[in-house]
Amino acid sequence: MSERIINSLLDTDLYKLTMHAAVLQNFPDAEVVYKYTNRSSQLHFNSDAIGWVRDQIDHLGELRFSSEEIEYLGKEIEYFPKAYLDYLKDFKLDPKRQIEFTTRAIEDSSDRFDLEILVKGKWIDTILYEIPVLSLVSEAYFKYVDTDWTYEGQVEQAKAKALKLFENQITFSEFGTRRRRSLKTQDLVMQGIMNAVNENAKDYTQYLLGTSNVFFAKKFGVKPIGTVAHEWFMAIAAITDDYPNANKNAMDFWIKTFGAEHAGLALTDTFGTDNYLVSFKHPYSDYYIGVRQDSGDPIEYTKKISNHYYNVLKLPWFSKVVCYSDSLNVEKAIQYAHVAKEYGLHATFGIGTNLTNDFHKVSNPSIKSEPLNIVIKLLEVNKRHAIKISDNLAKNMGDPNTVLRVKKELGYVERSWGGDSEAHRWT
Repeated sequence: MSERIINSLLDTDLYKLTMHAAVLQNFPDAEVVYKYTNRSSQLHFNSDAIGWVRDQIDHLGELRFSSEEIEYLGKEIEYFPKAYLDYLKDFKLDPKRQIEFTTRAIEDSSDRFDLEILVKGKWIDTILYEIPVLSLVSEAYFKYVDTDWTYEGQVEQAKAKALKLFENQITFSEFGTRRRRSLKTQDLVMQGIMNAVNENAKDYTQYLLGTSNVFFAKKFGVKPIGTVAHEWFMAIAAITDDYPNANKNAMDFWIKTFGAEHAGLALTDTFGTDNYLVSFKHPYSDYYIGVRQDSGDPIEYTKKISNHYYNVLKLPWFSKVVCYSDSLNVEKAIQYAHVAKEYGLHATFGIGTNLTNDFHKVSNPSIKSEPLNIVIKLLEVNKRHAIKISDNLAKNMGDPNTVLRVKKELGYVERSWGGDSEAHRWT
């Protein structure tokens, strides 16, 4: 069996742990099915990559939260319920029982396959698979399939990107775990970012919020960053089968778990932002410090959110935050920061794949070594379909009939924009 790559259950995004705590408190008996999807459907795997991924997923069953890690979580995330921290003492994954991993051969090829991965079990038992499985699948691809790249210059590249963001007074977090080229890459990127913070005479600490990865936040002494994912809204909608009130219900359960003062950022686009804003009024708009943009046209989104906060709700100008987190790079962040300022919003950014999977081919440095665009999303909750509609067509997910029914029920308006392509997201 291959050497274990992931050595801590903290090697995940914070929002998986916050959702885990909320699931434990509110839905401890919910049963779920997750499904892996490769949106880069033109990119396939070979048998060596598949064998390595199988081994690495099996290794996940060996991991436990250490007492030091639980103590760190309790100190760093002050709003975690004590019952959740106690629960983590005995938590473990059981991949041999909870993961169905199969492959499908590509026609006219002797060694090319698509992966088919399902995760099944109780929500509280399986919620932590998503991030490590995605990161392992990505690492396998670049370890055995696309090998025309090296680590050379990764620290310097990350430092240069961070410095450009800092010099433009851009506040950001590193969000790159799910689609990182490898664990080593994310470590090198964090080194580069920290070098930008620490090696400059100017005080740039105010512009680095932290990282979504809890393991690297602990290692590098920065804040773990994150609130909630689409999964929370998808699951509650499926559990209740009440789509008109799904966003309100999701916010209510969240606030019940953590308190209004820890509501964080509102994720608005699971069933379309227009639908979310119907419920996003006082007191919810007061509880949440701002919103996160994760699909659709970022500029149109900024205008819509500004109008909602300042024209509809009559809140004070510059009293709210917008966090952009959809396929960003440095140039886009600078552009959107100017737009946010124009519309009275404080901008922050979650930059992921462009930091942790930005490589060029050694054989031809003018060509990008293309990242995988892979996701793991809820497929079912308590035997009901779980869906995501989003703010653009390319990110719609789930049973087509349920998607169609909910769109009609919510009066969803179809939109597309120039950034819709998911097959080649970062090229």
